[in-house]
Amino acid sequence: MKKFKFANDFLWGTATASYQIEGAYNEDGKGESIWDSFAHTPGKIVKDYNGDIACDHYHRYQEDIALMKEIGVNSYRFSIAWSRLFPNGKGKVNQKGLDFYKSLISELNKNNIKPMATIYHWDLPQSLQFHGGWTNKDTVKYFLQYSDLLFEELGDVVDKWVTFNEPWCISFLSNQIGAHAPGLKDYRTALKVAHNLMVAHGKTIDLYREKNLNNDIGITLNLSPVEPMADSDSDKGAALLMDCYKNRWFLDPIFKGEYPEELYNIYQNEFGDFTEGYEDISTAKRELDFLGVNYYSRTLVRYKQDDILRSQQVSPEGKYTDMGWEVYPDGLYELLKRIDKDYGPLPIYITENGAAYKDELEDGEIHDIKRLNYLKTHFQSAARAIEDGIPLKGYFIWTLLDNFEWAFGYTKRFGLLYTDYENNLKRIWKDSAKWFKDFLKSDTKKFNKVL
Repeated sequence: MKKFKFANDFLWGTATASYQIEGAYNEDGKGESIWDSFAHTPGKIVKDYNGDIACDHYHRYQEDIALMKEIGVNSYRFSIAWSRLFPNGKGKVNQKGLDFYKSLISELNKNNIKPMATIYHWDLPQSLQFHGGWTNKDTVKYFLQYSDLLFEELGDVVDKWVTFNEPWCISFLSNQIGAHAPGLKDYRTALKVAHNLMVAHGKTIDLYREKNLNNDIGITLNLSPVEPMADSDSDKGAALLMDCYKNRWFLDPIFKGEYPEELYNIYQNEFGDFTEGYEDISTAKRELDFLGVNYYSRTLVRYKQDDILRSQQVSPEGKYTDMGWEVYPDGLYELLKRIDKDYGPLPIYITENGAAYKDELEDGEIHDIKRLNYLKTHFQSAARAIEDGIPLKGYFIWTLLDNFEWAFGYTKRFGLLYTDYENNLKRIWKDSAKWFKDFLKSDTKKFNKVL
């Protein structure tokens, strides 16, 4: 029986985001974010749910950290709410907001759980959105002021920093497709947002380096291997453009200081010079300590003539999660190999991976065998990559507990722990959490390649 091994210093953790779990949306001086505004707009979120209370992590963080310790993780990825520290995105610091994160991080360190802090996980202060949001160059300036505060106050107690979580979602999903806050549907705006995010990322790396801090900093991208449906030139061309859109639009600036030419030319012809008046994209290329990768599934496409990307996504036969995403663990292995080959070598962390299923309480228990098997098979793919020499250094499961799943509200459950929304937000262990605990306790992270 073959066994995969993970290094003793491998980081095993869970990941969360501030708006999805904290609640306390207007307590202790916190300002309004674009997600507060979006979720309070009728029709934007399933059943008009919002994150006003969410999982009440703001008041229960000690309880949640105790649960992390019981599971056995040695790291925790969370995000910081910008508007909790700067209610209007700039100006005077809200000390109570800063104190919350200091207490959270102190509690993590006290329990030997290394903090990985994401500076921006989508919740821009609403007051900045009124002035153009990420299309406004001033937002970059205010983001640097916000980051500077974090590095000064928390730089020596946070193990790893992530500048941005999923810039593709911040730009295209939120400003082109309109599914997330601020809910715009303008392609050119999305391109401007993406550009300024990359500029802000590079400048934040520079700021961090200037402070001579000893811990690590990187960025997290949501990436998906793109495959053509058929072995035809047209489908292969569609896959090339979709890969530029989903993956290379951010990978190439970060690691090469340039946009992928194949798609850049199309966008320039269609939308004009969307970079005019902004700093050059080469600003994005800075040395990283690691790359964070969020992986959930692959992307399969076929040619479609009347689409700007000349492509259409298709759904093959197979197993799917409750999000409608294909279960495809081989894609994680393929993705890690591709990143290492085209952009490496550098340390990689899987900063999100997990699955939503329709969990139901049965006599006080949740037997989520599908999620358990999902995690097993994806762990195997990660171990294969390590065996092939890929410098994979950590794995964070999405997510710790069921929470506000963005536009889906509370209708999708990703958690290792079940959140009982009908019973005082009680946290209940699912079978997957019990299995993960046993896995982490096993002989120095040995894992049998069997289901």
